[in-house]
Amino acid sequence: QVQLVESGGQLVQAGGSLRLSCAASGRTFSSLTMGWFRQAPGKEREFVAAHAWYSGNTGYADSVKGRFTISRDNAKNTVYLQMNSLKPEDTAVYYCAARGRTDWSGSAYDYDYWGQGTQVTVSS
Repeated sequence: QVQLVESGGQLVQAGGSLRLSCAASGRTFSSLTMGWFRQAPGKEREFVAAHAWYSGNTGYADSVKGRFTISRDNAKNTVYLQMNSLKPEDTAVYYCAARGRTDWSGSAYDYDYWGQGTQVTVSS
């Protein structure tokens, strides 16, 4: 089992920045592929970014490319999502997810473990 706990969500003005953190426990973090997803009210959960543990490859949704960066610190068992140039449409609950495969995926169905989510609100 893997436990994931997100933090860092808050209210921010458009154009601002936030860094989300996700602390993992229960399994060797370095062998977990990590992802970030988000869900806005009335919408489906959508992929944001992912980091594959084996290759170090990363993937991003088109809507966040160039603005968001996923990174990880294996010594701290933590994955981060640096979000810059935030827009009102980035408002959502952001979820951290993990899977034990070597490659990353943009599908929520491919992740086995989920955090409880952290709210990000971007005001215009």
